[in-house]
Amino acid sequence: MRKAKAKKRFLIPDPRFKDTLVTRFINSLMFDGKKTIASATFYDAIDIVAKRTNEDGLEVFKKGLANVTPQVEVRSRRVGGATFQIPSEVRPERKTALAVKWMITYARKRNEKSMAQKLAGEIVAAAKEEGAAFKKKEDTHKMAEANKAFSHFRF
Repeated sequence: MRKAKAKKRFLIPDPRFKDTLVTRFINSLMFDGKKTIASATFYDAIDIVAKRTNEDGLEVFKKGLANVTPQVEVRSRRVGGATFQIPSEVRPERKTALAVKWMITYARKRNEKSMAQKLAGEIVAAAKEEGAAFKKKEDTHKMAEANKAFSHFRF
């Protein structure tokens, strides 16, 4: 176990939108420390989203991310010899981390030409409350609902 709690590192807002959430998303999108490529991909995706929806791309992105953000999740807990799936609230920090992770994961699995187009497609789908990332959130909520009977085992 750790001696001391890890210090919280604060992110610098991104240069284009001056938003730390965007920086966080770009950092998750990044491969092998190639931040310039990741940020270019993200900004291209936002431009594509703005063109497709005729709205502000950043607003659509934030709406999509909010739609993908889970409120509850299930955690495994051993009680006696059995393992139970116990529904629990998600910490605010983890909510955004999960939403970002799901959005990027399912964008990568899409069948479009470039990563910017894949990401744009997933953002637009999430904003409309559809797409794989939104389905993942719905499944997580259904799982928590189904296991509500075990919530008295919460720790």
